[in-house]
Amino acid sequence: MNLYSTLIRPLAFRLDPERAHHFAIAAGASLGWAAGPMRAATAVRDARLAIRIAGLDFPTPIGLAAGFDKSGTAIRALAGLGFGAVEIGSVSVDPSEGNPKPRLWRMVEDEAIVVHYGLPNEGASAIAERLKHTQLPVPLGINLVVTNRGPGAASLKAYQVIGEYADGAKSMAPFANYLMLNLSCPNTADGHDFFADAGHLKACLDVLAAAKLQLPVFLKVSPLGGIAAIERVLAAADAHDFVSGFMFNLPPTKPDGLRTATETLRTMRGAVSGPPAARLADFCIRETFRRMDRKRHVLVGAGGVFTPEDAYAKIRLGASLVQLLTALIYRGPGVVHDITAGLARLLERDGVKHVSDAVGVDA
Repeated sequence: MNLYSTLIRPLAFRLDPERAHHFAIAAGASLGWAAGPMRAATAVRDARLAIRIAGLDFPTPIGLAAGFDKSGTAIRALAGLGFGAVEIGSVSVDPSEGNPKPRLWRMVEDEAIVVHYGLPNEGASAIAERLKHTQLPVPLGINLVVTNRGPGAASLKAYQVIGEYADGAKSMAPFANYLMLNLSCPNTADGHDFFADAGHLKACLDVLAAAKLQLPVFLKVSPLGGIAAIERVLAAADAHDFVSGFMFNLPPTKPDGLRTATETLRTMRGAVSGPPAARLADFCIRETFRRMDRKRHVLVGAGGVFTPEDAYAKIRLGASLVQLLTALIYRGPGVVHDITAGLARLLERDGVKHVSDAVGVDA
């Protein structure tokens, strides 16, 4: 943490954020050979943290969120950081360049980033070819989305959107331990509200059910719309046994209470990731946990996870798994070990025998 904060981060923050991101991914890709020794040094092995979800064994509940490694080029090294799971993507059927640049900004005063990437990735075929030759010591999740064909592209019809999810799921399922369907991208034209229509969500789940996928599927949905929106998602999912749980995306709007100057925010188009996203995410986790069928579904919590206390709070609100991303940028790769080891200490402090016993106790 000290080396990162005093040397590496100041150098990285002199670079354009997207360029720094590319450097980090390139470094990870080059370090795949060292993944085993890295994990031996970083992984926390504590029986209280090992958890079984939807038939999958996670050594810890702390995972990497999609968006960091979009095309799965650095996953071996990322697993070497000590994560309990790694999720890549978002992956689309066809390759995408994403949105025009600039499309990534730092909000240093808020320890946050603003993301308007627009889902750039190499496409399902190229990523599948890469994953054929990759094995991880932890579950691999693949986050799926509709291809962003760029400014000026014609809007897709409903059957085309749904068809891309089905095609993506079938093509990537052989290489994933679980799929995360990104049904609410905050920074693409087609991603804002398509699935706010309950009919679209039902139709998509019906098509996916017909595909008879043989792995857990999670739905990543919009955090907007309040309890009514949560109940619409639950009602649609209840009819399909293949849906294992839910996660909430970032909202396309800027949250209140930011330290970053308003005039600076006007230059940053996109969704805010990091601590400012925590409040809305926590509301959605708590209210979904209260309403969902807990024998069938679990929650994946994200949004501002920087410390063991942040992760523990989301677990106590109802999340069985927790993901982070922005903390890597501000705290460095050692944050994964720090959060995981700290979570074990919090369980010990509270006399909790297993992390699953803490899920939802504050909901």
